[in-house]
Amino acid sequence: MNRITKAFEKLENKKALIAFVTGGDPDIETTEKLILAMGEGESGADIIEIGIPFSDPVAEGPVIQNADARALAGGCTTDRLFGMVQRLRAKTDIPLLFMTYANPVYSYGTNGTSGFMARCKEVGIDGLIVPDVPFEERGEFEPEAARHDICLISMIAPTSGERIEQIAKEAKGFLYCVSSLGVTGARGETNSSLAELIEKAKKVSPVPCAIGFGISTPNQAREMAAISDGVIVGSAIVDLVAQFGRECIEPVRQFVGELKTGIRLM
Repeated sequence: MNRITKAFEKLENKKALIAFVTGGDPDIETTEKLILAMGEGESGADIIEIGIPFSDPVAEGPVIQNADARALAGGCTTDRLFGMVQRLRAKTDIPLLFMTYANPVYSYGTNGTSGFMARCKEVGIDGLIVPDVPFEERGEFEPEAARHDICLISMIAPTSGERIEQIAKEAKGFLYCVSSLGVTGARGETNSSLAELIEKAKKVSPVPCAIGFGISTPNQAREMAAISDGVIVGSAIVDLVAQFGRECIEPVRQFVGELKTGIRLM
């Protein structure tokens, strides 16, 4: 059984905290320490997403765009992140996902998606989020992901309309529910139609639904956890990394703990 599925089952109806960090920002060594700190203990994240820095991250707002630029300027590569994950697997069993784009997957090695998925399996990656690959084109990714026990995470949004049920039926690991229109980034408000969106998905699939995009405070995390199976927090964490650089470990650990407390108080 994939670690993502195990993590949700282990929660026994409690809500999951999924934390995102940009790989290689400010450097690989700090990212490695940060992931261990974010997943530590009862107050840590349940699942961690690692963003592979990319030159054209179309789903990302300024905070993560800038983090990608810093990571690339610092020499971060997909291979270096694979190596980091392999080292992490000797220290932690927390589910780890890559968030990336189609280009880095296609261009990896000489075997396209097959080579990328095989390397994910080898180092211990459990899931993959590729926001620029629409549901109708996932056939180029899904077979190789499934063959290597990698959950290809599907995304739905308030604009998905009639496609929500179709996407939910095929979902693996968890269903990524986008809370608002536009790119990632902290927001003061979240979309009020989310409960209806999740209800539609739940009618056709038992796969957990986690809400992401725009969640930046413990209060927002608690509100979103009340209508879902988990919350995803990214830009707010990446912003702390930008503020504190190599000294970000403790500020991020504390913030993740506050988020976890928030969703427990719902």
